[in-house]
Amino acid sequence: MCKERVVFFVAGTLVLAGVLLGALISPWWLLLSAFVGVNMFQAALTGFCPLTRILNALKVEHCTAVSPLR
Repeated sequence: MCKERVVFFVAGTLVLAGVLLGALISPWWLLLSAFVGVNMFQAALTGFCPLTRILNALKVEHCTAVSPLR
């Protein structure tokens, strides 16, 4: 999987997990979804994404396809 898809996969998984755990376990788990949303917002504004740095260290490559549904 390429870097951009990994970022979307991890963010989506964490958001869904936070909502599911918030509904089933404790509303405090909704903070996980809020944290992911805030992180995505600041990454869009600043260009800094902690997960991207981790993926760079792991030598995960950028997507090269033009279509996101490749």
